[in-house]
Amino acid sequence: MLHQPTIEKLMAMRLEAMVDAWKAFEQSEDQPLSFEEKLSLMVDRLWTSRQNLALERRLRHAKLRGNACVEDIDYRSPRGLDRNVVRALAVDSAWVERHENIFLVGPTGVGKSFLACALAHKACRDGYLVLYIRASALFRDLALARADGSLRNLLARLSRVDVLVIDDWAMAPMSDSERRDFWEICEERYQTRSTILTSQVPVAGWHEQIGDPTLADGILDRLVHNAHRIEMSGESMRKTKTARAQKSQPPS
Repeated sequence: MLHQPTIEKLMAMRLEAMVDAWKAFEQSEDQPLSFEEKLSLMVDRLWTSRQNLALERRLRHAKLRGNACVEDIDYRSPRGLDRNVVRALAVDSAWVERHENIFLVGPTGVGKSFLACALAHKACRDGYLVLYIRASALFRDLALARADGSLRNLLARLSRVDVLVIDDWAMAPMSDSERRDFWEICEERYQTRSTILTSQVPVAGWHEQIGDPTLADGILDRLVHNAHRIEMSGESMRKTKTARAQKSQPPS
């Protein structure tokens, strides 16, 4: 039995998981364990608890949309999604380790954002720091940071994120400040971090949306050459899900 002072010291050191494990041993009617076995199980309980807390922090930081995860990706709908390609990316998030990018391109509603968040969620589970943001919100934050003098701090924070997910990229032509700020982001992250871009505009049209030919060349050169492209097509998944739900309802 652990003495109360020992329990209090463990709690003060934030080792609650070890205390819980020991209490479980005391209440168990199984065959008695040796000290080494108990210590091993207590350490395992503490390790699992710390890993779960770290994952929770990474997921809060990521701000991903919904509860997307790779296990819930729908391959039934005909939208040009190659199961083997997606599974290869999701198996261990090695693309993040190699500092590769992912482009998800296709019409609205085909599940680009869900797939981006699912791959980012898997990267979180594999220990990487992730951040999701819509392109419009990113440029708004950059403009505010430029106005209050905190732009360098914001760019530094973005450069430290292992996987930056930018949703609805290149939806509108960029202003001069937007393309310059985005060039800074790409420059800081080049060959050191990974980026996921979702867009309704084909990759061939991004140069025109960026605008300035020199900056467009610089941005795309840092993004395209080491990117996985997933081009999606088909009808809106929202429409498909609604149709399936209506079919599954019993006739009135």
